[in-house]
This record gives sequence, structure tokens and C-alpha cells, in this order.
Amino acid sequence: MTLPSVDALKTQAKRLRTALTAKGQVLSHSQALELLSAQYGYKDWNTACAAASTSGTALPFAVGDRVSGIYMRQAFTGEIRGLSRVGQSGHLRVTLQFDNPVDVVTFESFSSHRSRVTCVVREDGIAIKKTSDGEPHLRMKRAG
Repeated sequence: MTLPSVDALKTQAKRLRTALTAKGQVLSHSQALELLSAQYGYKDWNTACAAASTSGTALPFAVGDRVSGIYMRQAFTGEIRGLSRVGQSGHLRVTLQFDNPVDVVTFESFSSHRSRVTCVVREDGIAIKKTSDGEPHLRMKRAG
């Protein structure tokens, strides 16, 4: 999903307010900006505004995207529930909700299942952190 310019985002917020007001729901301009920011996968308006002002580059993933891949050596499918940039590094903090819990323990006599995880990944969907043998904690791509 491509992030529009700051002016375009403000125009969208104005249209959203007008449409909701017509349906009897009052929304301030700042609330509309916050809602739009969340729609584009940003934590808040300030973060979205900074991204729209500087980079002009879209995030490779968006909140609500269906993804699949490998987490701690286990295959998964799921949905992105949270997404934000991590500083100027180009890295992304992503929160995933798995369709089915993933067992993160390799020991046969013990299990520990995770339904939701948060990882820092590069823009290609590969986690920065690795296991002791060098495998990334997470490898994800858009489900297709």
C-alpha cells in the first residue's frame, strides 16, 4: 500500500469526517488523521506524517496483510496486526497473529505454542535476530 502525500492524507481525513458526520458520527480532524494513520499501518499521525514527508517509499507490508513463512523453524500462515518503522534503519517492527499456534520448542518432550509474536524484520520480511545456529527467527512473505 503506497502512502500518499501529507496533503492527500489531510484531504482523505476531511472526506472521512464529512462522510461520518453525514451518518451522525462526530469525529475531530485529529481523530480522522489518527484513523488514517492506522489504516496505512502507522502507530500514529506523527509517524505517518514523517514517513509521507521524507521517504515517499511505501512499506512493503501493511496491517491486515495475509502472510506465510517460517517462524522458529515452523511453517505458519497468519495476519499482520501491527506494523511500524524502526527509526531510520529501514527495519520494520511487525506483529503477527498466526492462524494456528506455532510450537517454538524443538525438544520432543516439551512444547511452547505462540499465537502472536512481534519481530523486527528487514523490508524483505527476514528477521534481524537469529537463533544460536544462525537461522533468522522469522521469514515471511505475502500469502498468495
